[in-house]
Formats: sequence, structure tokens, C-alpha cells
Amino acid sequence: MEFDEVIRSRRSIRGFLPKPVPRALVREVLELAMRAPTSLNTQPWNFYVVAGEVLDRIRKGTVERNLAGVPDSREFRMGPGYEGAHRERQIEIAKQLFAAMGIERHDKEKRQDWVLRGFRQFDAPVSIVVTYDRSIHGSDIAPFDCGGVVNALVNAAWSRGLGCVINSQGIMQSPVVRAEAGIPDDQVIQICVAMGWPDESFPANAVVSRRKSVDEAAVFRGFED
Repeated sequence: MEFDEVIRSRRSIRGFLPKPVPRALVREVLELAMRAPTSLNTQPWNFYVVAGEVLDRIRKGTVERNLAGVPDSREFRMGPGYEGAHRERQIEIAKQLFAAMGIERHDKEKRQDWVLRGFRQFDAPVSIVVTYDRSIHGSDIAPFDCGGVVNALVNAAWSRGLGCVINSQGIMQSPVVRAEAGIPDDQVIQICVAMGWPDESFPANAVVSRRKSVDEAAVFRGFED
């Protein structure tokens, strides 16, 4: 696909076909993603790519711990809850997804099932756990650079027919992820990306979030035109 087509057509995928993704294809996507800009060429990112039984154990452990009430142990903290326009956008996309999936506001069972899908990384065949070097933990630049490479990753995947969703629920129970993915202590777990072949029959996959306009987001100064 042309670059503009990739950017404009990409959407978050939350339903995947039960079809494996070749390791060589994931490597190709990562190679492209790692061309992302990075501050002072530090390239702080690392990727732990899991599938098969390893990913199944992560799913199982994450779901069990969350259902048992084990506190969230994200290593890259999310900060305070969203308010104002940020909260409104969060609610808006949730409403779109629930409407697509036929989840009524008071249907606790279906809402719980949706949450569990997130813990299971939406049953995707591949999960890419993104980490950065602990030696630069505390720097704003490391997570900024990792955000850039994740953006490049999901777009590179889309250009090759693969869908992704950036998913913090999958790393809520970091001890499980760290143990099963073989992540050493010198790494900080930031996020994970669920990846696979999109299931076009899955209703939530058709949801496209509304985006701010350039006029809402940008201020131009010093231009003559």
C-alpha cells in the first residue's frame, strides 16, 4: 500500500483469525518499525515476541491474577485517570465498540467478557512486548522513543495485511509476562501489541475512532499565506 493509504485505512483490530503469523513476517515488520526516529540514536527499545504455548500461559496467568484481585503491576505507570475532553474521547470509543458488539450498558456479563478479552490480548496469535533499557529509566525520552517505534510497528504490520491493537491490559500482571517471555531485570516493560490476521466478521474491527481535526490540534504562527 501507499503510505497515505496505510495511515488512513489502519484501525485497531480486536478480533483475529485463528491463523499463525510466520516468524519471518514478524521480523520483517520489526525491521521496518525500527527505522523510526529516535532521540540521539539511542534506540532504547527491545521486543519480546511471544506466540503459541508461551502466549497461552501469559493469557492464563494474567486472567487468573486479575480475577483473583491481584493489584495491577504495570511497570510503566499510566498516571491519574483521564478528565475533560480526554475522558470524553475514551467514553466515545467505548460506546462505539460496545454498540458494534451489541453490549448493553447494564449487561455486566458481556462487559466482563470484553474486559477478559483485553486481558487475553484479544486472543491474538502473536504478542509483542515492548521494553526499554532500565539504565535510562526515569527519562522521558525512552518511553517517547518506544511510542514512536510502536506507531511504526502497527503501520508496518497493516501494510502487510496484519492487524494490531496496542494493549496495556496484556501487561497489567508484569511478573507473569516477565517470567514467561524471558524478560531480564535490566528491562522495563512498557506496553504490548497484539498482532494477527484481522477477522473481518468481528464487529468491533469495523469501528473507526473519530479524530481531532487539524484546526483543533494545531496552531500556525509566522506563515504569510
